[in-house]
Amino acid sequence: MGRRPAKLTALDEPGTTAAAAPGTTDHSRPARQPERGGPGRPDGDGPFEARVRAAALLRRLGHAVVAHEVDGALFDQIAARTSDLLRQVETAPPRTRPTLDMKRDVFAVSPPDGGARSHFPDCIVTGEANPMGMAALVYRDDDEGVLCTSLGAAFEGAPGRAHGGAIAALFDEVMGFVLSIHRSPAYTGHLAVTYRAPAPLEVELEFRARLRSRDGRKLVMNAEARHGDRLIAEAEGVFIAVDPERFAAG
Repeated sequence: MGRRPAKLTALDEPGTTAAAAPGTTDHSRPARQPERGGPGRPDGDGPFEARVRAAALLRRLGHAVVAHEVDGALFDQIAARTSDLLRQVETAPPRTRPTLDMKRDVFAVSPPDGGARSHFPDCIVTGEANPMGMAALVYRDDDEGVLCTSLGAAFEGAPGRAHGGAIAALFDEVMGFVLSIHRSPAYTGHLAVTYRAPAPLEVELEFRARLRSRDGRKLVMNAEARHGDRLIAEAEGVFIAVDPERFAAG
């Protein structure tokens, strides 16, 4: 219950995003998204959709706690309400997450041009069911992987800037998406990031990655991150391909 395997999703399918409440900003979603090419996404009412809605609100709460000055009484209210809910969650049956099956499915079929995909719903970078994650949008543009996100206050490093580790994680994720385009499961062997400018918070950042070369099991990726026309960072990644059956077996 509350589980759903990773799968290809068009940008207009249910469950590919969790909308913020009216008048608020969801810092895990970009201000601009690719063309959907279809009707708007309907709101789901199943266990997975409920999990996604709860995770989105918990992410917003985390950013709000970091970004706003509130008095101790309000924090006491948050702690009291959270403590009661936490007891209910922690006494529920353990959840089984078939992550190996979900990750295997990611490489079974290449995403179509314009298609979006998450490695699995609880992924720290793209999983919308992860209350501590980024819920970034990643999609295919020809042979490039494109990731869009807006990082909120919880990902701040230096004042007003995104933490460099968050930027590195986003690079690793968009490069991993390129692996799914080429249907080649692989592990990160080396990731080098060159930071060119501060990465601002609360604005859309776009990451683009592509396969530069392949020599046997070694795949080399290039990527860059931008805010508008401004280059934020560049990265090079080396990935080591593994046999799909061995990857699926863990």
